[in-house]
Amino acid sequence: MKIEWNLPNKLTIFRIILVPVYVAAALYCANPVYSFAVFAIASLTDMVDGKIARKYNLITDFGKFFDPLADKILVLAAFAVFNELGWASCWYTVVIFSREFFVSGIRLVAASSGEHKVIPAGLLGKLKTASTMVALCAIMIAHSLVAFGAVSDGGWVFVMTNALMSLCAALTVASAVPYVIQK
Repeated sequence: MKIEWNLPNKLTIFRIILVPVYVAAALYCANPVYSFAVFAIASLTDMVDGKIARKYNLITDFGKFFDPLADKILVLAAFAVFNELGWASCWYTVVIFSREFFVSGIRLVAASSGEHKVIPAGLLGKLKTASTMVALCAIMIAHSLVAFGAVSDGGWVFVMTNALMSLCAALTVASAVPYVIQK
């Protein structure tokens, strides 16, 4: 697959490059605002690259394959960080990792078939990604507010985190259904 160096594809590659920066900021910076900022910027590149690609007809096979892959890498890194920081139970990560590897496997099989079919992300998958990134940002903001002493925890961060992570897991599983029933 040839990389077409248009702006949407550059933003996708930039998002992948930001992942280790996010992880390092989350795990090694005392100020959680830095990791949130990196994650938010990376998340926004997902929205921007898709809009640019559609508006200017810059949709490529590279973008169809790597844009969702970049999203998966970013989201899975956030889940791994949340596990490392003790913010979330690892069962959320296992459910989400499993779905992501399953769908990626289906995409790889399709791409390597005789037809070389590239399966773009569907509407439910895009909704899953957008809501997951918003949920992860909300969780990071809540933990940052508690870390800075701006609000007291009182257990609400735990409840909110688990509610949002449950929503992410449910949408993640639901978004795999079209891949399973697709021929």
